[in-house]
Amino acid sequence: MTTKTNRIITILLRLLALGATIAAIVVMVTSHESAQVLNLTFTAKYSNDPVFKYFVVAEAIAGGYSLLVLVLSSKSLLWRLTIILDVVVTALLTSSISAALAIAHVGKKGNSHAGWLPICEQVPKFCDRVTGALVAGFAAAIIYSVLLVYSLHAVLSPIFAVKI
Repeated sequence: MTTKTNRIITILLRLLALGATIAAIVVMVTSHESAQVLNLTFTAKYSNDPVFKYFVVAEAIAGGYSLLVLVLSSKSLLWRLTIILDVVVTALLTSSISAALAIAHVGKKGNSHAGWLPICEQVPKFCDRVTGALVAGFAAAIIYSVLLVYSLHAVLSPIFAVKI
């Protein structure tokens, strides 16, 4: 493939990743619902849990990074750091989605050993929005993984090309 084709594919993957991170942020930040249990009203929102905050911050970092790389010239010296930063961003997204999925699972199923009750029966809209945000975050992590593999292939294939 030509350099131009590689650049177009990379730009498309970064735009998809940017869209997925923005969707995850918007859906998670707007997720909130109130419920009344035993005459007590409680509000479920993403900011009540540090793991969901971490998820939003990680998605924001990945989205900001995607935007920065999209405006960065491919002739810049900083462009050489993108593969290393792609690895870091992929790891960040993977860790944040894993942590958020664990908390979402506890919210949905509870934990009988710890005495934690599931909350999704009381606040189903909140749980549905969190699920939507996690799906978008998972999509972003997959897109970044594909982007990382593609970038590594693009960089390493000339090195390992056999010329006869």
